[in-house]
Amino acid sequence: MAMISSVQNPLIKQIRKLHRTRERQEQNLSLIEGTHLLETALAVNCSPETVCYTEKWRQRQGQLAEKLQNQAKRVEIVSPEVLASLATTVNPDGVIATISRTHLHPIPQNPLQLGLVLERLQDPGNLGTIIRTAVATEVQGIWLSLDSVEIDNPKVIRSSAGEWFRSPLVVESDLSALVKKYQAQGVKAIATLPTATKNHWEIDFTRPTLILLGNEGAGLSPQLATLADETVKIPLFGGVESLNVAIATAVILYEARRQLSYSRVD
Repeated sequence: MAMISSVQNPLIKQIRKLHRTRERQEQNLSLIEGTHLLETALAVNCSPETVCYTEKWRQRQGQLAEKLQNQAKRVEIVSPEVLASLATTVNPDGVIATISRTHLHPIPQNPLQLGLVLERLQDPGNLGTIIRTAVATEVQGIWLSLDSVEIDNPKVIRSSAGEWFRSPLVVESDLSALVKKYQAQGVKAIATLPTATKNHWEIDFTRPTLILLGNEGAGLSPQLATLADETVKIPLFGGVESLNVAIATAVILYEARRQLSYSRVD
């Protein structure tokens, strides 16, 4: 296999375009970077379209490289300089790949015990961290508003540490209708608001629950907040005004998981 050593190679130029949202949409491809993400993709039967790796990476990861030769539609060896031009990280580990944007995330479970509704999230690192935490706490559905960060932003995928592939993640055009639908099924909606009087541990999470979280700066929209059956806050001390939305999500989800774990024992 000949090595691609020019950043002007047509394939390389085409893949590099995937750094941009519009190009990912037009090419119907997502970009994944790194050995761990590739291993996770293969573990959930998500076969890459194109894989590019360096010779040094192939020597280190011979077994994985062989598996990719069998499962990817196209595999190319590239120079370290070309690999660096394809990556969105400062120190890539030697491999990148493209996957179809039609990769199917697990379908949210029904009936629902614990779900997340995320409105207008903008930071890809926050979304990726929330996805990782949600999978770790057995959240059964994550719904993201259309005006949030794109779900296959490379930083979202990286920040999820591979759990992006396992997350029951849906982009939803009408979050209000979604919340009402689940409320009609007996699921309560809990909004996170700084003006709430209840602390997060005072909510009964043993009942089927949707947790509503909003934009990093503005929080939940009034339209969505007014639908909540209850509102909740995380108490803050030391003059701290707010928590990062990913941290706040983790605090609430682990309280929910604690309650659910004890209820199973009982």
